[in-house]
Amino acid sequence: MKKNSKLSGLYLGILFFLMYLPIGVVVVFSFNEARIPVRFTGFSLKWYQELFQDRDLIQALKNSLILAVSSCGVSAVIGTLGAVGLSRIHWKTKGVMEYISILPLMIPEIILGMVLMAFFYMLNLPFGMLTLLIGHTVFCVPYILMEVKARLVGMDPSLEEAARDLGAGSFRAFWDITLPLIMPAVISGSLLAFAMSMDDVVISIFVTGPRVSTLPIKVYTQMKTGVTPEINALCTIMLGVILLVLAVYLIAGKRGKGNIKDEQQTDRVKKSHKKL
Repeated sequence: MKKNSKLSGLYLGILFFLMYLPIGVVVVFSFNEARIPVRFTGFSLKWYQELFQDRDLIQALKNSLILAVSSCGVSAVIGTLGAVGLSRIHWKTKGVMEYISILPLMIPEIILGMVLMAFFYMLNLPFGMLTLLIGHTVFCVPYILMEVKARLVGMDPSLEEAARDLGAGSFRAFWDITLPLIMPAVISGSLLAFAMSMDDVVISIFVTGPRVSTLPIKVYTQMKTGVTPEINALCTIMLGVILLVLAVYLIAGKRGKGNIKDEQQTDRVKKSHKKL
């Protein structure tokens, strides 16, 4: 198939249509006047009004955001240090340790949730935000660890060695040289872990308490009585926030590249004047 052929364009069009059609349906029916999302009966904003008046749903969203940010922060520290530690050891059991570090991704969620629940019972930990934080950290760490480990493989080790030769200690060399180089991997892994934490239902059901509910659990429990279009309104707002963040990121990236090009051109002009 040629790159510029009509068939390739048709294929991409069908692919994007199937990918984004469900999202478009959710956005459209968030403005639907009817309660049952079967047909569009009229434009209305009442579901957005009811959304902001639903304290339980807003509290569940706050719990999910707090949990996702906290688990990603803890996982970023553990995953980054674990990846750096694995990259510096040369034991015979290194391959086994790397396999164990990503094992939570291979275990089915229902099994991992049952194991965590039994483990917390053994420790007599009260089920709530603390157990949710530990459970989400368990499956978030491998995402960051794999990203950072892949980044470290392609990094030149002589850069950190040069910093040590110039008098920097181990921590100083890591903080000034290694960490800035692996930071893109840490950020990308954290974003992936954040998305997985916000989306988790199975593990959260096993390790949550009766007084703490996250947004996925709230939506799942509403399936028994019927999900209201408030969920569509909430999804639309979250989608809008994500698109806004992406737009700001792209604009900032373009401006940064433009500033770099301007600085390079200024340096070239200065060099040319010096030669003259």
